[in-house]
Amino acid sequence: MYTTDDRGILNNYAIEPEIYYAEYPSLEQQRRYSFQGAIATLFVSFLLLMALAVN
Repeated sequence: MYTTDDRGILNNYAIEPEIYYAEYPSLEQQRRYSFQGAIATLFVSFLLLMALAVN
């Protein structure tokens, strides 16, 4: 969708998607998120400890 002004300049508008509400994560998704968080924490801790060891 676009419009033009009196000088012929185009004014483009983005197509807006339909709005919907997010659903609360299920118990299985919550467990998966906490597992991913634990793995990420271990990974970052490992990287920090490795950097300190090399330094």
